[in-house]
Amino acid sequence: MLFRDSKGRRYLVRLAAGGRFHSHAGVVDHDQVLGQPEGIEVRSATGARFLVVRPALADLVLTMPRGAQVIYPKDLGAILMAADIFPGALALEAGVGSGALSMALVRAGAHVVGYETRSDFADRARANVAALVAGERVVTGSYRIEERDVYEGIAESPLDRVLLDLPEPWRVLPHARTALVPGGIVLAYLPGMQQVSQLRAAVQEEGFGLAETFEVLVRTWHVEGRSVRPDHRMVAHTGFITTCRLLAPG
Repeated sequence: MLFRDSKGRRYLVRLAAGGRFHSHAGVVDHDQVLGQPEGIEVRSATGARFLVVRPALADLVLTMPRGAQVIYPKDLGAILMAADIFPGALALEAGVGSGALSMALVRAGAHVVGYETRSDFADRARANVAALVAGERVVTGSYRIEERDVYEGIAESPLDRVLLDLPEPWRVLPHARTALVPGGIVLAYLPGMQQVSQLRAAVQEEGFGLAETFEVLVRTWHVEGRSVRPDHRMVAHTGFITTCRLLAPG
């Protein structure tokens, strides 16, 4: 469950009978929450208040254990739409990191094969996706990880989607061209415009088209009575999202 204190700080807690949640604001017994409806308020031993709700996917991404930098929720939603992820889609994800994108894809009903060269990242992603699936109340897609280098080739086909969080995604395009179904989508998430420029140059050479690149900027608002204004801080650039589609030969 997600514990949220009076200052908006969030704590992801796996409940167990007899367990205790410890924080700077005191201790809360898990038994105060177990069996209670979602959205209750509990107090710690020192009187601090916590609102308890089931975590949304965005909460899990921001609070889950991680070994690598994750793709943040503002980009995950855009990626699902830009890659046109649908239930039953067969998607290859290369560079799974801590599994944030994997979780979003599986939650959307896709069947995901992950390629990851680092065993510690692969183990972390497997654990995070397994924890998500175990807590879901809806049908999800499937997930498995191969510890292999996508730059050396793609074994799975036919794929509907290829999603890349790698430094050199243009090296994957020749492999994606033979693995994707006609019209299949490649999506790459990159931090720098120089990488985007090199990818876009390779797209046309490798038989892909309809390329688009964008970024997502999120500005929240302070709304309290008549005090309505943009918040002083916003989530600006985190990464560039580029998509392209496999075209017919010629």
